[in-house]
Formats: sequence, C-alpha cells, structure tokens
Amino acid sequence: MPQIARLIRLVGIAFVLVELLSACASSAVIVGKPRPPISPDQVKIYLKPPKKFEEIALVESSSRNSWAIGSQGKMDVVVARLKEEAAKVGANGVLLQGAENEYAGSVGTGVGTATAAGNTAYGTGFGTSVGIFHKAGSGVAIYVEEE
Repeated sequence: MPQIARLIRLVGIAFVLVELLSACASSAVIVGKPRPPISPDQVKIYLKPPKKFEEIALVESSSRNSWAIGSQGKMDVVVARLKEEAAKVGANGVLLQGAENEYAGSVGTGVGTATAAGNTAYGTGFGTSVGIFHKAGSGVAIYVEEE
C-alpha cells in the first residue's frame, strides 16, 4: 500500500505543478479610449452588439488557476474575469466573441511489476493519462451609451 499512496501523492503534485506553471488567466489590449475603472458588477455581457457603443479594449480570459469544476463552473470563472478586465478600463459591457476549451496538458501515471523464477521472467504494467482542459473566452470591452 505505501507504493500506491506515494503514486497518488506524485500525481497530485504533478497536477498542482501544471496549474502553477500555466500562463496568466486574463488580459486586455487597449484599442480605444479607456475610462475610469468601475466595479465588475456594473459590467454586462452582450451576445449581440448594442445600438450605440464605443470599443475600449480586446479582452481575453481563461479558467486557469481556478478551482472551478465542470463546464458551467469554468465558464462562470471566464465571464467573471472578462468583466474584471473590462471594469479596469472603464467598460460597462463585454461583447462576447467566443468561448472554447483550451488544452492545458495532461497528467499520467503508470505502475508495473516483474518477477523472475529460474531462467524465466514475467512482467506486467498499466499506465493511464488524463487531459486537462480549461475554458477560455474573448470579447471586446465596450462602453454602452445610455438611451
């Protein structure tokens, strides 16, 4: 049993290292005139362009470095981070342009055993690998004029 416990511990350490070595989780590239920062709670997500708006920045986000589980949980993190980036440049909206799964690596493990008797040797082994995926999203941080 000590070997299995050690193996489980090594897999856990490998998973944590993959997460820590991941790149930044969000970014913004200014393409217009920034405004004073606002609260992310004031930022709305738009799937279609509103009637009148100004483009402020291109924003990207990912669920990396989060403890989100499941597709919806990871997407919620992406949306929250998009809103945070938009709020930093004073945008009150994000025009969502896309969302996708992002491959972040894999964690693998294996175990094997061998025995010998006289002039004969036997060996068996088993290995497995699991892919790690994050959600990623992109959009345009916009300032929507009140009607």
